[in-house]
Parts: sequence; structure tokens; C-alpha cells
Amino acid sequence: MRTARITAVVAGVVMMAGLTACGDQDGGGTAGGDKAAGGGSPVQAAVAALRTASEKTGAKSSAKIDGTNRLGKMTMSVKGAMDWSKGVRAQAEMSPQGDAAGLGGGKPIKTVTTPEAVYVNLGLRDKPWMKYDYNAMAKQSALGALMKDQAQNNNPTRAMALVIASGKAEKAGTEDVRGVRATHYTATFEVSELARMQASEDFSQKDMKALEETLKQNGTTSQTIDLWVGPDNLLVKKTEKAQSNLGGSENTVFYSDYGTKVTVQEPPASQTTDGGKAGAGAGAAAGGLAG
Repeated sequence: MRTARITAVVAGVVMMAGLTACGDQDGGGTAGGDKAAGGGSPVQAAVAALRTASEKTGAKSSAKIDGTNRLGKMTMSVKGAMDWSKGVRAQAEMSPQGDAAGLGGGKPIKTVTTPEAVYVNLGLRDKPWMKYDYNAMAKQSALGALMKDQAQNNNPTRAMALVIASGKAEKAGTEDVRGVRATHYTATFEVSELARMQASEDFSQKDMKALEETLKQNGTTSQTIDLWVGPDNLLVKKTEKAQSNLGGSENTVFYSDYGTKVTVQEPPASQTTDGGKAGAGAGAAAGGLAG
């Protein structure tokens, strides 16, 4: 049970930046997405608005984040900050709830994310930090390879890029998001689209096929992305939901204080243990991303 809880925290750290959804590298759509939009259609209007929001959000390079991540019956609340100017770097605290409650002695768990690895502070006596190396994850499974691919190529604009590229963007009205009047956009993807849409161009065809098969085996049928964009064309909230026979997942992130200074320092090796070798399998953590 402890290993499962740690697995949920590791997957939660990766998902806090929205790493379950990737699009193309520049945040724009594909030719298929533009064609699906059609001339002057509501989809085209949504795509145009999201393109502007993607450019404005991406240019800010950093933001404060907070939200919740649910994997099955395990839930984590997240609070921290991230910088995506040169790969994703973040520092945050996660508070496990539900079946994950009690992990870390009931105290918030400190986490550090770099372009190479995720670090989780479990407060162990000699070496408090567990390190989960993306290269090691990639060698364990196709889902681990996806985690590496996304962690090294992602930022908050990626969800917008996926919605744009799909040609399925819809405006769902306007809503108040923590005092900001924001425009709500949504899109739903079927399982046949998920593997293709979630990986970057660097993701191998072999891993792509393995990922698609894993998604089917996990009973993942669809994924829905909801985006809220403020009047200044900055992303203020994102929610991603997926159903599966593992209990499904739901990740919600609020973004604020764009341009904030983020200082990320990876723990010294003397205070770090290899998480994969310690038994909290990185491959299992990656498996949580599919469900």
C-alpha cells in the first residue's frame, strides 16, 4: 500500500503541470485541426482565441500553481510555482488525502521537478529525498517513455496546443474563476486519438503502439480537457479528466502571478535515494497517468 501511495505522489508531481496532454512544439494546431475548424465556424473562433492565449501564456515563462490531482481513490492537493523557460522546473508541496493520507507523516510533501527527474521528500531519516529519473522511467515502459517525453517538452500551453490540434475546440461560455471573468473552452478525445495526440514528434513509433495498447488494457476510453482563459489572454485554470478501469483521474490546476521568480534547486546526491531501485516503481507511476 505504501508503494502505491508513493506512486500516486510521483504521478501527481508530473501531472501538476498538466503533463498528461501534449501538442506540437510551438503551441499551434496541425493542418488537420485547421481543416476541421472550417471557415468562420465556432470551432475556428475557439481555435483563434486559444492560439492567442497560448502565445501570451507561453511568453510569461513562469507562474504560481495550485490545485488537486486525483488518481483512483488517492487525491493530492498541490501548491507551488513552475518555470518553463528552459524545460519544466518546479517546486511545490503536495498534501495527500483519501487513500494516500498519512504518507509523509501527515505533513505536506515537498517536491522538486527538473528536466531530468522528479524528487519527492518523504522525510526519511538518512536520505529524505527519493529521486525518479526520467531516463530510467523511459526504459521501464511505454508509459514511462511518455512521462519522460512530456516532462522534457511540456508547459501550461500544451493543453491548449492539444485542443487546437484536435479541431474539436468548443466555447462553453464564461465563468468566474477566483474573481476573474474567464472564457471556458472544452474538447473530448476518444481512446483512438489519445496515444497519437499525447506524444511529441520525438516519441518513437514503437512506444506509441505500446502506449495505445496499454491505454486499451487500462480501459481508458476518453479524455476531456477544459480550459479557462482570462480577459488578458492568460490561462487561469485547466482541468483534465480521464476514465478507466483503474478508477479514472482528474487533474485541476489554477495559474496565477505569471512571471513570478521561481528558484529550483535539486537536492544533493548525499540526501537522495534512487526511487526506482527502492521499490516505488517509476513504471507504476507512469501507469497512473493513463488512469
